[in-house]
Amino acid sequence: MNFRHVTASCLAAALLLSSARVMAMAETGIDKRVEWKVQQSWPLASKPLSMVHSLDGKYVYVLTDKQQVQIFTTQGQLMGSIPVEKGVSQIDIAPQGELLYMVDGETQNFTAVSVSFVAEIDVTGAPFKGPADAPVTMTLFTDFECPYCRQIVPLLEEVLAKNPKTVKLAFKNMPLKFHKMAEPAAKAALAAHEQGKFWPFHDRLFAESRLSEDLIKKIATDLGLDMARFERDLASPSLQAKLQKDLIDAQSSGVTGTPTVFINGRAPKQRTLEGFQSIIDEELQKKGKK
Repeated sequence: MNFRHVTASCLAAALLLSSARVMAMAETGIDKRVEWKVQQSWPLASKPLSMVHSLDGKYVYVLTDKQQVQIFTTQGQLMGSIPVEKGVSQIDIAPQGELLYMVDGETQNFTAVSVSFVAEIDVTGAPFKGPADAPVTMTLFTDFECPYCRQIVPLLEEVLAKNPKTVKLAFKNMPLKFHKMAEPAAKAALAAHEQGKFWPFHDRLFAESRLSEDLIKKIATDLGLDMARFERDLASPSLQAKLQKDLIDAQSSGVTGTPTVFINGRAPKQRTLEGFQSIIDEELQKKGKK
């Protein structure tokens, strides 16, 4: 028997079998060697020419045939658009999307553009400190069990003290799921707000190293709250709706952790007095207040 002939025949048979298997998979659209599942899908208003995504998984940048770079969250929410020159054919971004890089093939030009987002946050009904009509609103998303949220309180107080007539601090709840007492504490603080005692309750919650249901009730008693009303408010659908609105606002603003601060919708890159004050001064200048 010719060994080479047998080997060639076996190889040919194997190739035929492999080809048949590939054809079968192509016909069914299923490749059993790969497990896959659609995570996100949304329609685009314009023809996409190129796309990139931030390494933190927050944003997708799409270059379209309408001379725009559209920026989406990974859930498909359009965050905004940036106009580009006609010849731009390639884009890239910095790791967190803070810089957009563009290559213009017609002019042979490379351009880097800084990118930041301005969130529209409704603070109607939210507990606040400072003048109600302040031209600058500092919005805080926080969690009563988050140690970093406790640490940022002195900085926020310092900002308010430096800007007593121009800055308002609005409080928004964002209890994280892995903090067992964060949501009960958030609800209790909102119930205390119904009796005008939100900030004293807020301060007591952050003063404690470990929260519990009994401790929350003790704080309410110590602050002289009407306990019957406090319990009713805790169980009310309207209070739950307020908490849910805070969570929705956090999601729509791209908040993924606590504490997160916005100043007139702008997220400071530096969590320092100087960093906050720089944005406050810019906002006051825009409004002709400085």
